[in-house]
Amino acid sequence: MIRWWVATVLTAVVVVVGLATQSRDDADPPSTRRTTLVASPSASPSAEVSPTPSPSAARAPVPRPEDRACYRLSFGEALSPVTQVPASSCERRHTARTLFVGTVGDLEGRIGAIDSPRVQTAVAADCPRRMSTFLGGPDQALRLSMFRPIWFTPTLAQAEAGEDWYRCDVIALAGEGELIPLEGRLEGLLGRLGWKERYGLCGTAEPGTPGFAHVSCARGGGWRALSTVPIAGERYPGEVTVRTLGDGPCTAAARAVAPDPLDFQWGYEWPTLEQWRAGRRYGVCWAPAASR
Repeated sequence: MIRWWVATVLTAVVVVVGLATQSRDDADPPSTRRTTLVASPSASPSAEVSPTPSPSAARAPVPRPEDRACYRLSFGEALSPVTQVPASSCERRHTARTLFVGTVGDLEGRIGAIDSPRVQTAVAADCPRRMSTFLGGPDQALRLSMFRPIWFTPTLAQAEAGEDWYRCDVIALAGEGELIPLEGRLEGLLGRLGWKERYGLCGTAEPGTPGFAHVSCARGGGWRALSTVPIAGERYPGEVTVRTLGDGPCTAAARAVAPDPLDFQWGYEWPTLEQWRAGRRYGVCWAPAASR
């Protein structure tokens, strides 16, 4: 027989500035406020704004960042709108890699103060697009990965001194509140084989159960994300509709990787109305990791 299971509504992938959505064409609308990405379905996003740098730190000379530089950032440092963390060797342990360094003045029609919503919104829209191009691969690969874009701009004092750069980095989440060290060549990674074992989206338990949380597949996890189900339209179709859209695609995806095509399990995670409004227009199909 076919054992099937439909996941309850999750709030796990609520993404805002600094940790943006995986989707190229369905990116969350940019925001000027930074919050955490919540990996647990039972939790809700909470604001976590980094402390304002001290005056001495704000006045410290900061050279224009270098493209493709590596950094050893903590999760909290990755959420900060500014950074004083120096670059480190890419041959050593690091958790962030710069994929682009731009000039604020080059953002068409977005000239203004570095902390203005106009500039911050432009940077927040540009960096996710550049990460998608940098990592390569199809849209679905990005959605099924734990990669996220983050970005930094100068402090107000540095901007007044003439600094006008913005820096786009890529990080990968290990789980809630933790980054996974980056390894190897990331450019074009999602267009190659083998990336899922380290950077893929996995779950700690059956989706929808109390022990379920999103983690990188490097952590193991009893369930793995298999594929995504696009949901068309500009208006939220309603919970009944979105939760049934995954029946056919998720059954097929789980059957394709199951040892026994007549006896298998699958799960489906659909977007809530809040997630839909934030730009997430797809569901995720899941199956036990042993099926892969």
